[in-house]
Amino acid sequence: MPKKVALKTAKNDSSVLDYIASLSPDSVSQAAIKLDALFRQATGAEPKMWGGSIIGYGEYTYYRANGDEGQFMASGFAMRKSGPVLYIMPGYENYADLLSQLGPHKLGKSCLYLKNLDGLDHDIMTTLIKTGLDDLRKSHEVRL
Repeated sequence: MPKKVALKTAKNDSSVLDYIASLSPDSVSQAAIKLDALFRQATGAEPKMWGGSIIGYGEYTYYRANGDEGQFMASGFAMRKSGPVLYIMPGYENYADLLSQLGPHKLGKSCLYLKNLDGLDHDIMTTLIKTGLDDLRKSHEVRL
């Protein structure tokens, strides 16, 4: 019988604004404020904390091959020591054209690693977020 999967990175009731205010140095919290505004605009969703350090927008239910199900954010970001990380759940493998216009970044499967927000095209970031949500909707019900 399928069971619900409990992830370490689960949605919680911690305050996103308190978390952002706690970030230091000030340049990191300012970058988080900018990313929060960008994600709110792109998704139309109110942010929620996922785990202790990821700010997520929307959520979806996924099913493992054995039928187990879990909940995860649809999109989001985290402020890491190395810089901001943007999460788009379908991954970035089909977004080469957009990524070539973004500016300096490194890529993981569902992670886009940034050193900072300088030199990045914010319109392209918005398009990446929206495209990621559209692609996720092709295979999952996304709740914003």
